[in-house]
Amino acid sequence: MHGLFVHEATLRFDADARTGAPGAAITTALCGSWEHPPPCPLAAHYTAVQQDGSTVTLRTIFAADPLQEGEVRRRIDDALAHGSQAGPDGTVSHWRFLESRAGELTTEERGHALRIAGS
Repeated sequence: MHGLFVHEATLRFDADARTGAPGAAITTALCGSWEHPPPCPLAAHYTAVQQDGSTVTLRTIFAADPLQEGEVRRRIDDALAHGSQAGPDGTVSHWRFLESRAGELTTEERGHALRIAGS
């Protein structure tokens, strides 16, 4: 049985950063590539981005075996701590990883999380 988890991270974006780049970095860390056929090999996931000026909060909802939760969180943090991701056109976005923490699944996210778990 998969558990449903939230990993929240805060980043500071450089002027050239694209808000989708950290999500692509997370998918690459969890799946090997941001373009892959389903299912995700380690943890089905979805990352929402909320931007406030140059500060960005990412909420990654993921479904994983509870024994893999720590590994998923470590991979997310490692990808974000790297601080950059190249896009499909070769443009590299940069950011600074500020912090991360386990988050709580909100009522609004629950339906989406259940869909992820079923994929």
